[in-house]
Amino acid sequence: MRANPALEHYAGEFTGHRPHLVGVAYRLTGSRADAEDAVQEAWLRLAGLDDAGRAAIRDLRGWLTTVVGRICLDRLRSATARRERYVGQWLPEPVVTPFGAPPGEDPLEAAVRDDGLRMAAMVVLDRLSPEQRVAFVLHDAFGVPFAEIGGILGCTPAAARQHGSRGRRALEQADPPPRAGFAEQQQVLEKFVTALLAGDIAAVTELLHPDVVLIGDSDGKARTARQLVVGPDKIARFFLGLLRKYDPEMLTRGAPVLVNGDLGLWLPPMPGRGGFLALDEHVQSMSLRDGRIVAVYDVANPDKLTRVTRPS
Repeated sequence: MRANPALEHYAGEFTGHRPHLVGVAYRLTGSRADAEDAVQEAWLRLAGLDDAGRAAIRDLRGWLTTVVGRICLDRLRSATARRERYVGQWLPEPVVTPFGAPPGEDPLEAAVRDDGLRMAAMVVLDRLSPEQRVAFVLHDAFGVPFAEIGGILGCTPAAARQHGSRGRRALEQADPPPRAGFAEQQQVLEKFVTALLAGDIAAVTELLHPDVVLIGDSDGKARTARQLVVGPDKIARFFLGLLRKYDPEMLTRGAPVLVNGDLGLWLPPMPGRGGFLALDEHVQSMSLRDGRIVAVYDVANPDKLTRVTRPS
């Protein structure tokens, strides 16, 4: 069978747009698998058009962005039922890469350097309705007109604009902390680990913001906090309590990693020994506000750690 030269041309263009599309889809779904599936489905829809249909596309990047948005909307709506069966809290699937390693070819590794893909922002996006999330992300982050967003959502441009405004307002009210510089992140993380190993509850508490919250994600498949842990005193006691149950060596065996572009910690699984419990694999990251930790994100669900680039 002879190759279609026109389709080969579009395949080359699609490859150039792929990093952008993966970033769009991940921002919309919070799932690497769903993002990659959505982008692949967009290619199949493009390839499924006849030559005239493809030639009628005036802005391929915009067309593909709209298609990905429509696919992700369907996934967000179907995810609502799945979330009701989820055990405990839900966090976006982290994009994890070794700290200090050269940038990889994974398009998401480049995308998460964007401030809007840090974990703190992704957690807020997850609180929006599917319609609000699609309208806000596509318009504010990628400049898709509300007329096209209305077509995706099945509503008028005015209604799409209202969805976007509500999403924007929710994000502003949640006020996720901006990304802190690496030097500040590293300094706080090192002080935090040192204080934990020393069992110094006062030093641990001092590093925690008054509004600090710990969010664990395991879906019941690993050990972490199932409910939100709120407040410096509770979180300090929670972490120090873990060091009585687990081998303190877990912290020294851990390795710094980048989690959605921010500094985090990868904890490898460890067998139980010497009276300590076995440790599941964890990926932890944090957000800072005013030089102190205001959020800790602990992902232990093994289903969300299958694509982690682990430190060697």
